[in-house]
Amino acid sequence: MLLVGSVLKGYAVVASDGRIGTVSDFLFDDRTWKVRWLVVDTGVWLSGRKVLVHPSAIGHANYELRELSVALTMAKVKGSPDILQDQPVSQQMESHHYEYYGLDPLWGGTSYFGGGAIGAPLPPTYYDGRERRQRDEMEARSHEGDPHLRSVAEVTGYHVHASDGQIGHVEDCLFDDTDWTIRYLIIDTRNWWPGEHVLLSPYGVKEISWSRHLVRLGVDRDRVKSSPPWKPLDTVEEAYERRLHDHYHWPGYGW
Repeated sequence: MLLVGSVLKGYAVVASDGRIGTVSDFLFDDRTWKVRWLVVDTGVWLSGRKVLVHPSAIGHANYELRELSVALTMAKVKGSPDILQDQPVSQQMESHHYEYYGLDPLWGGTSYFGGGAIGAPLPPTYYDGRERRQRDEMEARSHEGDPHLRSVAEVTGYHVHASDGQIGHVEDCLFDDTDWTIRYLIIDTRNWWPGEHVLLSPYGVKEISWSRHLVRLGVDRDRVKSSPPWKPLDTVEEAYERRLHDHYHWPGYGW
């Protein structure tokens, strides 16, 4: 099922034995477009602390109750490593979470829709000891923010350019809740094509300039304008996705 990212923000996050907080953000890998962490604001339960939950623990969303279930206990979440407020998630911080939850840091592979097993045991981490300098460099990098780990909230609002000019900005995204991949970016084209929205798969993204807050596409504006029409209230059915992918010559999603 495809879920709208902004709709999920603020949903209650419920562990197997009680509520742990609300959805604050999603952190995704910009190589695979898979969610690596759900950011949960624990509010008064843990004195405003935020925690990371791996997508392998996320259950289905309950739209009526505005809840997202996770297959964890409150005690397990409470004992998870701390993350620094308003600071990038470092590689070392992620490593501590993977070790704590017993997860595979390569879940999702290294390219868009790459392979990877959810919840695979984490292999021991070790250095070969040949050069102290290598160990020191690795240790220094482990404290830096992971350059491939991006916030959905950060990307929202980025300008989107086709090969021959601007078409709009990222308004939202659609998650596939079976593997927690960002399947489509929702683009608001109001300044170029008033009143219209288009869906773009990460397959169509040529480049993202994080410093300039800019998404570049590998197609021109005419190609975007002639794509199958879509409205924000429309349900994204497989038949529509097939037409969309045929239009852009994108690979399918296992069809």
